[in-house]
Amino acid sequence: MNGLFLLALAVAPGLALAVFIYWKDKFEREPLRWVGLAFFLGLPAAVLAALGSLGLTYILNSILHEDFWLYHVLDAFVAVALVEEFFKWLVLRLFIFRRSFFDEPFDGITYAVMVSLGFATIENVLYVYEGGLETALVRMFTAVPAHAVFGVMMGYYLGMARFYGLRRQYLFLALLAPVILHGFYDTSLFLKNIPFMFLGALASLAVGIWLSFRAIRLHQKRSPFDFGTSQN
Repeated sequence: MNGLFLLALAVAPGLALAVFIYWKDKFEREPLRWVGLAFFLGLPAAVLAALGSLGLTYILNSILHEDFWLYHVLDAFVAVALVEEFFKWLVLRLFIFRRSFFDEPFDGITYAVMVSLGFATIENVLYVYEGGLETALVRMFTAVPAHAVFGVMMGYYLGMARFYGLRRQYLFLALLAPVILHGFYDTSLFLKNIPFMFLGALASLAVGIWLSFRAIRLHQKRSPFDFGTSQN
């Protein structure tokens, strides 16, 4: 199959979801240059996460057998979910969190989702070139939206940390919430039980999508730039 076609399929879901989230920021949209930077910050986050995951998986292989269920749980929650979400969280803390353009709670969602989708797009390109059309279609409706969901949850708590006090607690939740969702999603896939793979992963994704739309609505209502409605 044509390589450019596969590349387009790999990149399109991330860009489409990025546009969707950008337009959900209804009252004070972010400068496109910073939105683009956040998206591309997903690249170094992905590289660092890949290295970290490889190291932790090597350690895990040395202490547990792959046939043991606990191996897959730890692999999903620690070697993948914790590592990947930590590096997304880290680049947001270092490059976005204290910037002056982060001026309303919804901005946390915008920038966290952009980093997550940049991360997911790089990851998706690699998987799609290896797995082809079928992989592209499956990941278009599963893995890429899942990363967007993880980003919404991270960004929700980043917005709370920036504007609502209890900074340390909310920053911790900004990491913990996506790790939990990500870990449950990946555990469902890693256990390699076919019915559980589909039901568990789809249930995790469905719960994450529901929570994400709720988080989006809450931060939209908290916008100081919404002059048409009362604020929470």
